Amino acid sequence: MAEQRVETIEILHRFRAPREAVWRAWTDPDVVARWWGSDPDGTVTAATLDVTVGGRFAVSFQDTKGDAHTSEGAYLQVEPPAALGFTWSWVSEPGNTSRVSVGLTADGADTEMRFVHGELRGTSAHDYADGWRRTFAKLDRVLAAR
Repeated sequence: MAEQRVETIEILHRFRAPREAVWRAWTDPDVVARWWGSDPDGTVTAATLDVTVGGRFAVSFQDTKGDAHTSEGAYLQVEPPAALGFTWSWVSEPGNTSRVSVGLTADGADTEMRFVHGELRGTSAHDYADGWRRTFAKLDRVLAAR
């Protein structure tokens, strides 16, 4: 029997940082370049973000094996500093587009993030749940160092 693919993942994550700092981490290419990608020691090689509805983003990074990856998409929702929505695809997997929504809620000095990556279908080899959790651990470190 074929394994059933998960079509939506949801991650609730608390950042020990103000909502504006977390928003900036998602929308400022200089900050994105410090945390994007699930390899803890990977490095971003380029980040272009036009954070407007209809604007596009592309983030390229290299993992520790030397493999290059580029994620890209278009912004569907931009409501600073509370909500961001965008399409998601890998340049290496054309036609395999999904959707991401990021909701940020202030909780004292912290920020609660509700992250949903939906419409996951097709043949992507990526383990998105694990990858995003590792990526958010990198973001935790970036926000702690600010």
